[in-house]
This record gives sequence, structure tokens and C-alpha cells, in this order.
Amino acid sequence: MDEEYDCIVLGTGLKECIISGMLSVSGKKVLHMDRNKYYGGESASITPLEDLFTKFGLPPPEEAYGRTRDWNVDLIPKFLMANGQLVKLLIHTGVTRYLEFKSVEGSYVYKGNKISKVPADEKEALTSDLMGMFEKRRFKNFLVFAQDYKEDDPNTWKAMPGFDPKTTTMSAVFAHFNLDKNTIDFTGHALALYRDDDYLGTPAGDTLRRIKLYSDSLARYGKSPYLYPLYGLGELPQGFARLSAIYGGTYMLDKPIDEIVMEGNKVVGVRSGGETAKCKQVYCDPTYVPDRVQQVRLEIIFFSFHE
Repeated sequence: MDEEYDCIVLGTGLKECIISGMLSVSGKKVLHMDRNKYYGGESASITPLEDLFTKFGLPPPEEAYGRTRDWNVDLIPKFLMANGQLVKLLIHTGVTRYLEFKSVEGSYVYKGNKISKVPADEKEALTSDLMGMFEKRRFKNFLVFAQDYKEDDPNTWKAMPGFDPKTTTMSAVFAHFNLDKNTIDFTGHALALYRDDDYLGTPAGDTLRRIKLYSDSLARYGKSPYLYPLYGLGELPQGFARLSAIYGGTYMLDKPIDEIVMEGNKVVGVRSGGETAKCKQVYCDPTYVPDRVQQVRLEIIFFSFHE
């Protein structure tokens, strides 16, 4: 560790691993360190199963669980939209060479004592058992409008005279297509993925983009808009870690970070125990420098005082 690096990255969350991967690809000598045992820290994928039981102070798992290395638990599971920005980044950087994904079934709702798949395109809208015959036609027309919608092309708004994505509310759009409350509910929460109904009073542009993303993601692989790493979300940062390693990056997990070494107002290294790695730049999770940051919208900072 007692070497000099161009950059040191602290923390192995997804953002940090993307940064170290991109820096390594660009030719920088990178050291990546994490005080945690797992990639991703508190939201990590934990495997084998013994580690999960240990984390929560439980006795070792019984034999009935089978091979514990076959288990994987994500502490904060999140699906990836198949046509979202993150998947596009994974494909663009080539990290998908080190990852395997599986397609997750689409969104479902519970209605009338049965579970039904949420329709995501006009074909599914016409066969869904969530709506009556006339409502299906109205919802089909709405989906065609949403799928054709382009914010920078007013010609795609003609199905709704007077529509403006920056001023027309989403409730007005639903009213124009005469959709009932049940249809509005699963559209807003299962397609646009809103947690509450506040979006109904906001400009419709963002909601239409969300619905279009859902539809485009569904079309990408045919069965579901959702993807998930085969061995858990921890595979995402590990994939970028492998990318970094191929280009010469060095990784150290379970490594305490005792001090970010400064000379005047300039960062010059990171100390761990009796070792100090010198560097020109430090990228880190804000929790590594709580006395130098304040909470803002961004969750990662660029920490550098070099001239």
C-alpha cells in the first residue's frame, strides 16, 4: 500500500466503483479501498448465508437451508429498468462481460381476489382482465399517446389538443382519455412507479417519460421491464471492480481508513494503520469525511485540494 497513486477511491458502492472503473480505463493508477467487508457497504449483497446470520446476531443456519453459498441476500434490493440509464452505462462500458442478468416478471396488482399483470402496451391493454371492454379501448389510446410522446416534438402531442408537458397536469391527461380511477391507480403506481398520488397535480412530462421508459424497457427483452443481477446487486460494483482491475486498479476490502492525509489545504494521501498511500486525488463516500461535507442532493463527492 505504501505507493503513490493518481487517485484513491474510498467506499465500494456502485457510484464509487463506476468512478474507479472509469479512472482505470482512462489510464489512471487507482487504489480502491473500503472499510467494509462487502462490496456496497450497508446495502451489500451478502453471501454465503452464514454471513447474513452473523450480521444479525443469529446462530448458524441449519442444514435444511442447503448449501449456504447458494444463497444471496440484498439488504436493499432494487430492480433495474431494462432501458434505463444504468443498463445503458453497463452496456457502453462493457461491464456486462463480467455480469449475468435475469429478467424479472413484470408488475402485478391484486384486484377482485385475484392477481393480474399490469398491461404495459396496447396489445396487453386489450386482453387485460383489469378493465372492462370500453375502458380497455380508452387505455389503449392513452398508451399509444404515451409511447409516441416526445418532449421536444409537438407533433407527438396532437392526440391531446392544447397539451403542454410543462403546464398540463397528469390528472388533466387522464381526464382527456376518460380513464377511471382504477386504471389511473395502476398506471401511476405500477407503470410510472410513484409512491403516492402527488404526481397527479404536477406537469405531465415526467410521468409520460416514466411510462415510456417502462414500455421501452419491456420491449427490450419482451417479457419484463425489470432486470436483476443473477447473484445480487453486489455484482454491479464488483463488475466495475473487475473492469478497474483489468486496467491495473488495486482493490482492498475490510481495510480501515484512519486518516485522509493533508498538507496545508491539499490532499496527499490516505493512512490505514501504519501504511500511507500517497495520491493526487481522493474520491469518497461523504461518510469518510463527515467534518468536510454537508448534506445535499448528491450522495458522492469529489474530494480534492490539489492545485
